[in-house]
Amino acid sequence: MSLNHVRPWRNIYRRKSRMIHVGSVPVGGDAPISVQTMTNTVTSDAAATIDQVLRCAEAGADIVRVSVPDQDSSRALREIVRESPVPIVADIHFHYKRAIESAEAGAACLRINPGNIGDEKRVKEVIKAARDHGCSIRIGVNAGSLEKHLLEKYGEPCPEAMVESGLEHIRILQDNDFHEFKISVKASDVFLSAAAYQALAEATDAPIHLGITEAGGLTSGTIKSAIGLGNLLWMGIGDTLRVSLSADPVEEVKVGYEILKSLGLRHRGVNIISCPSCARQGFDVIKTVEALEKRLEHIKTPMSLSIIGCVVNGPGEALMTDVGFTGGGAGAGMVYLAGKQSHKLNNDQMVEHIVEQVEKRSAEIEAGTAKAAE
Repeated sequence: MSLNHVRPWRNIYRRKSRMIHVGSVPVGGDAPISVQTMTNTVTSDAAATIDQVLRCAEAGADIVRVSVPDQDSSRALREIVRESPVPIVADIHFHYKRAIESAEAGAACLRINPGNIGDEKRVKEVIKAARDHGCSIRIGVNAGSLEKHLLEKYGEPCPEAMVESGLEHIRILQDNDFHEFKISVKASDVFLSAAAYQALAEATDAPIHLGITEAGGLTSGTIKSAIGLGNLLWMGIGDTLRVSLSADPVEEVKVGYEILKSLGLRHRGVNIISCPSCARQGFDVIKTVEALEKRLEHIKTPMSLSIIGCVVNGPGEALMTDVGFTGGGAGAGMVYLAGKQSHKLNNDQMVEHIVEQVEKRSAEIEAGTAKAAE
């Protein structure tokens, strides 16, 4: 990420971590922070799971995780991996043999939970399978399933217990000369998660997978994740993330990108800047933004669009965006292109015209990027 010397208050200095790979996706180091999600279909239903993976990938997911609770699921995994355009992580709990089967089926990464994967001997078998088949591993510590000896030691889930759990498993991997791993210390409590991640960031140079586990529904879970993950990312902590929502996994991807876009850490698609609307609005801002969000989902080019109801802040916001529209009077408003006034437009033509202008600007940006790469 290039630093902003004009506006230094926008700079985020990322924690130095070493880089690993989840299939073709680099995680850690100076790689972009990757966005993950997890399917909620029955994994043994390969067709349904593949369909969901494809939708998540289209929405921008860099990596998709699938649960592998039984042999039927690990058998289906081979087909899922073959049809997926993005790396697949196998989520393993309790049954270490599922991890071995998943590695054999082509999973790019194995997620194992120290609290329920079994003793060190079983972990060593998982490590061998990962090494033999080119998998990375995620150590996934969860406050709700900490090892019994740590709960007895600390009395309850706490940052110290979570970090100790993770470091114990790091030791096992390193003792077996396995270093392609990342780690997470998730909790549903924002304070607990944040404190655990801050301590973890000081204790290891491994890439960190961020998440607030079991965050809740679309609205409440988005807010909790934005607070918890946003603060950690602002501190420079985190190399990959998953927003855990009781919602369509596609929504997790969208929220993940919006968090990263808000902090200037990733850019994908149209960033719409819009006012909440009030009695001054010259058109129905809310309905217009809803329509534009749907109509512009296909745009992958990083760019900005301002939709402001009146001239109080509209011209100022438009100066900073690729395309803008500011409400005026008499059923018309002003279109801005590249920060400058361009032409007036009737409100009833607004949505179609703005989509056209955004698509045109997207093509110009892509052409310029391609030319610069020659």
